[in-house]
Amino acid sequence: MTFLARILEEKRTEIKTLKQTYRSTAVQRKPISLYGRFQEQKQLQIIAEIKRASPSKGMINPDVIPAEQAEIYETAGAGAISVLTDTPFFKGTMDDLAAVREAVELPILNKDFILDEIQIDRAADYGADVILLIVAALEKERLQALYQYAKSKELDVLVEVHDEEELAQAQELGANIIGINNRNLKTFEVDLGVTERLIEKIDTSATLVISESGMAVPEDAARVAKAGAKGILVGETLMRASEVSSVLKSLQVPVGAKPL
Repeated sequence: MTFLARILEEKRTEIKTLKQTYRSTAVQRKPISLYGRFQEQKQLQIIAEIKRASPSKGMINPDVIPAEQAEIYETAGAGAISVLTDTPFFKGTMDDLAAVREAVELPILNKDFILDEIQIDRAADYGADVILLIVAALEKERLQALYQYAKSKELDVLVEVHDEEELAQAQELGANIIGINNRNLKTFEVDLGVTERLIEKIDTSATLVISESGMAVPEDAARVAKAGAKGILVGETLMRASEVSSVLKSLQVPVGAKPL
């Protein structure tokens, strides 16, 4: 069983419990638009991630204090913050997201494996502005339903793809934010060439492209920026960094920059 299959199996169990115990607070809050903030920028925008652990790397930074990390990210110039809220595999919680929401004024991505509308309700209640929908994790009809539901709540949706077939599904949705994950979910190998290959099939003047995974050094950021990405999602590199601010700033290359 792949990591993704194991995660989704666990997530379905979590959702059953959530439906029995969670009641939406229906908080009235105007979400901040990630698309609006990123699309017209001339500098590569960083979605800085708070991630304690991962299935492939184990514990990364178990002692992180989310609110403090988020403030460091914001001060360093991050364009948005991603908060991993899956507990069994990534050691995150929804309380992490709530703490970050109180600490910063940036758009916040609820990074989780969303399979049901109740997770979108919860994300909105806890202060998320953006949710993640992974094409590889959803049947076509579910993907469409969840996308429309999130949009009805005025949330932005980062639709994550890994190959041409998944990209076609995202484009059929009319997704205006597409995340290209450079990590193979079966082998966990990372190849920035995935972004370079898929972005050629995207109208980047209308669609915001976020390159995900494999962003370790400025050369990586420059490579995907040259290809046309307007943003990158950076997790492990920042979570392991001793000088978070300087590492984040080093990745803020000009959009369209030639590789260093």
